[in-house]
Amino acid sequence: MRELSLNVMDIAQNSISAGASLITVTVEEDEALDELSISIGDNGRGMTPEQVEHVTDPFFTTRTTRSVGLGVPLFKMEAEMTGGRFSIESTVGVGTTTTAVFKPSSVDMIPLGDINGTISMLVMMNPDLDFLYTRGYRPRGEERREFALDTRELRTVLGEDVPLNLPDVTQWVNDYLSENTSELLTKDTQEGARDI
Repeated sequence: MRELSLNVMDIAQNSISAGASLITVTVEEDEALDELSISIGDNGRGMTPEQVEHVTDPFFTTRTTRSVGLGVPLFKMEAEMTGGRFSIESTVGVGTTTTAVFKPSSVDMIPLGDINGTISMLVMMNPDLDFLYTRGYRPRGEERREFALDTRELRTVLGEDVPLNLPDVTQWVNDYLSENTSELLTKDTQEGARDI
C-alpha cells in the first residue's frame, strides 16, 4: 500500500468483520525517538493463539469475501522495512490490537497519507459503530500533546437519534480533525489541541 492510512482502513475493516462495536485508532509520533506508532484495537471476537500465529501469512484470512488477506502482512512488512516492529495481541471474546512502529527517518518509510480522511470515512460508513481516534505528537525538545475524537462523546452531545453520517456531522468531523491536526503538528504552539 502506498499510504499507511490505507493499512489502517484495511485493519479497521477486519475489526468490523469481527463484530466490533468499538474501534480505537491511535497514531503517535515521537521525533526524539524517531518513531511513528499506529495501533488499531477493537472489542470484536478476537483470535485464538493459532490464528494470531498465522495472521501475518498473506495466504491466511478469516474473511469469506476474498481468499488472500494482505492487510496485516503488508502492515508488518512496512514497519519492519523501516527498522521498526510489529505486534498483535488478541483474546477470544475480548478483541484484538494490532500495533506497528515505524522509523520515519528510514528511506523505506512510506507516507502516513490522509489519516483524517480514513477516520472520517470509517465514521461515516459505519454510523452504528463507535470510534476513538487519538493523535499524539512530541516534537523534539518539546512536551507531548494530543487530541482525540470519540464518537461516544459526540453521540452524547448530538443525542442518540442523530446519525453520525449526516452531511453536517460529517463536515464537522472533517473540520475538527483538520483543525486539530494542524494545531497539533505546529511546532512551538502555545496551546494544546482541543479534546472532545
